[in-house]
Amino acid sequence: METRPVVRQATTVSELTAAEHLFDGPVRQDWAERFLAAPGHVILVAYVDGEPAGMVSGIEMSHPDKGTEMCLYELSVDEAFRRRGIGRALTLALAEVGRERGCYDMWVGVERDNDAALATYRSARGRDDGDFAMLTWTFE
Repeated sequence: METRPVVRQATTVSELTAAEHLFDGPVRQDWAERFLAAPGHVILVAYVDGEPAGMVSGIEMSHPDKGTEMCLYELSVDEAFRRRGIGRALTLALAEVGRERGCYDMWVGVERDNDAALATYRSARGRDDGDFAMLTWTFE
């Protein structure tokens, strides 16, 4: 019998370091401290048998005429734990955090050809809100 994931909010740099394999690169202590200290920032980690199996990060964004919404910033599930509902569980857990914090909605940007992400978000009751272009500025 497979163990269901336990989702907990990460509150320490050591928790993030233990889940470092879920991030795109190494966890830097100064950046991790800054993220964890910022109001409205949240990282949830899913554990299976005590092992970090997935993570989701979210950032509250407020605007004077709109209120506060939750941005699902990044979702990652370790390859060994994929297709077990962990991504859906993390997405739903972040949505619940947003509801508890008074956010009016949650959104995520995802590439149209990222079938796995789209399937995960749709399975967590996300709906397509149309196409958009994303432009970036790199500061060096």
